[in-house]
Amino acid sequence: MLFIGVDTGGTFTDFTYVHGRETGTFKTLSTPHNPAEAVLSGLRRILAERLPGATLGDADLAVVHGSTVATNAILERKGVPTALVTNVGFTDVIEIGRQNRADLYDLHYRRRPHIVPPALRFGLPGRITAQGETLVPWDEDAAGEVVERIRTSGARSVAVCLLFSFLDPGHERRMGEKLRALGLPVSLSSDILAEFREFERTSTTVVNAYVSPIMTRYLTALQQGLGGHESGPKAEDEAGTGRGPALRIMQSNGGSISADTAMRESVRTILSGPAGGAVGALALARAAGFDKLITFDMGGTSTDVSLMDGALPLTMASSISGYPVKVPMIDIHTVGAGGGSIAAPDPGGSLAVGPESAGADPGPICYGRGGTRVTVTDANLYLGRIVPDRFLGGAMTLDEDGARRGVERLAGELGLPPAELAEGILAVANANMERAIRVISVEKGFDPREFTLLSFGGAGGMHCAELARLLGMPRVLVPVDPGILSATGMLMADVVKDYSRTVMRSADDFPLEAMEAAFAELERDGRDELALEGVPDDRVVHERFLDMRYRGQSFEIVVPFGPDMTEAFQALHEQRYGYRNADKPVEVVNVRLRSRGMAEEREIAPSPPDGEAVPEAARLGVRWIIFGGVESEAAVLDRAALKPGNRFTGPAVVTEYTSTIVVPPGAEVRVDPWSNLVMELG
Repeated sequence: MLFIGVDTGGTFTDFTYVHGRETGTFKTLSTPHNPAEAVLSGLRRILAERLPGATLGDADLAVVHGSTVATNAILERKGVPTALVTNVGFTDVIEIGRQNRADLYDLHYRRRPHIVPPALRFGLPGRITAQGETLVPWDEDAAGEVVERIRTSGARSVAVCLLFSFLDPGHERRMGEKLRALGLPVSLSSDILAEFREFERTSTTVVNAYVSPIMTRYLTALQQGLGGHESGPKAEDEAGTGRGPALRIMQSNGGSISADTAMRESVRTILSGPAGGAVGALALARAAGFDKLITFDMGGTSTDVSLMDGALPLTMASSISGYPVKVPMIDIHTVGAGGGSIAAPDPGGSLAVGPESAGADPGPICYGRGGTRVTVTDANLYLGRIVPDRFLGGAMTLDEDGARRGVERLAGELGLPPAELAEGILAVANANMERAIRVISVEKGFDPREFTLLSFGGAGGMHCAELARLLGMPRVLVPVDPGILSATGMLMADVVKDYSRTVMRSADDFPLEAMEAAFAELERDGRDELALEGVPDDRVVHERFLDMRYRGQSFEIVVPFGPDMTEAFQALHEQRYGYRNADKPVEVVNVRLRSRGMAEEREIAPSPPDGEAVPEAARLGVRWIIFGGVESEAAVLDRAALKPGNRFTGPAVVTEYTSTIVVPPGAEVRVDPWSNLVMELG
């Protein structure tokens, strides 16, 4: 079977594939007007190389895909007209929210209109209490009137979120049946997020309803392009591992789900691409002996950073474009800094870089696709940090003269020497990314000097050394094929299902037997749904957690299940906030379960050392690079020809198909047994 991971980014669409013992990679420019075009084009190319004569309709292949479709639909406000059904008197909860101001000191601040306008919010009689009892009964006639109003409203999707439906979802489900009779997709909060906090639950359900039809249209077109492959379970492969559907979708939590599930629960795919990179980064770093990581994924449009202290960091409280999304996600911080970030004067005449990006079309000036605005990639090329005839392995020709003219033109506007401007562009971009890393490290009590910076993404290798030095980090780890690590991680991902139930009980009044009963119900759901995903029972693993807090606190800590949950909570609270209060009552808010369908393990085997000297075959020549205003002669090395055990010192430029790695003067690099580049900065 041919396994293919696909990551759609703002500039490039990345592919990695495994066919028996053979592996390979491919990158192509994304097609923002229709992301499926780049995906299908790349799949056909790989198929032609690996399985000549086969077509997408009859090939034995499994695709795991990370998509930005749901993310872009929210950011660009291009979801479908969505209606909200909630309790009478609560239709404005979605807009009132927590009454937080995003810009506290902006006297002219106005919130953007909500994606569900007041005319599409509908109140429904009937009320469930906080104890799960019926206070006001279901009203069939009133429900029928609401359905009729929605039918004529122009809504193309509906979110239903009733008070305390996580305790008794009966009213929600009856309303869902009536709405589905109209032929509309319906998102029920009791299915999407069965937890308390009505604002966050409503917001998450609304976001799901807003983007699911867009995701459904995209994935349906993708399935048709794959030759009509269904997304249900496939026959097991030759290894008997039951890989499941032909098309799987990466989730924000680091696991994959079937395309059918992704169509219904699209809110779970919002950070699917970066999540794949986090999974791949952790797996490769663990194999190489590193478990304290700050991952740095710099692509063409944005940069994603995450801190990993031995495990994937999960968060239950995120937001996108100002809308809370309370589903489990890998804790990833994103900033608008990438290779395509545009440099321009700000209103005060100073240099600004990003967040606006040139994207894939037209892209940076050097892509020769009509771009006219200077980007970070153009600045890197001007400074000699990109080898033009080695970009994408020589498959993409760069317009070096066009980039030079663009940098010189912008330098004239700002009254700066061109080289100083180019280095200034990189310095501003690096400062933006440094701030992002400080958010996930220093601001959360971690010292970045105790971590290794793991760099990937197409542009990461050109900035990682300088970024690590800004943060005082001693070491950078760059894996093989860093430009497609997100796609690689998708092939490593387990099938993951997350479940939660609000219980709101005192820790002292929640005996083990009651906990076991609550977990048993969730585990039954997990086994059943993983079976539908094509996962055999012997590959299912359940991970238990409790959301706990001191009574009266507003937020919880997710605590791994163990023998003494109160002590475990106290220890985590002290680690995070610097104190514990043994006299304060502790309560359990939610019971949480993560059910994993374990993926087939792909061994990452080390190779024996081959001497410290760099082989002649790896030496491609020299080029001049500007560092700190000084031109330095740098060796140009072919990474594919480097061997484990090799050592060299900067300045150097290491080229490979998916990325370029810049080694500054004084940095020492060794190639480890897994062919990672380990850069010691001193």
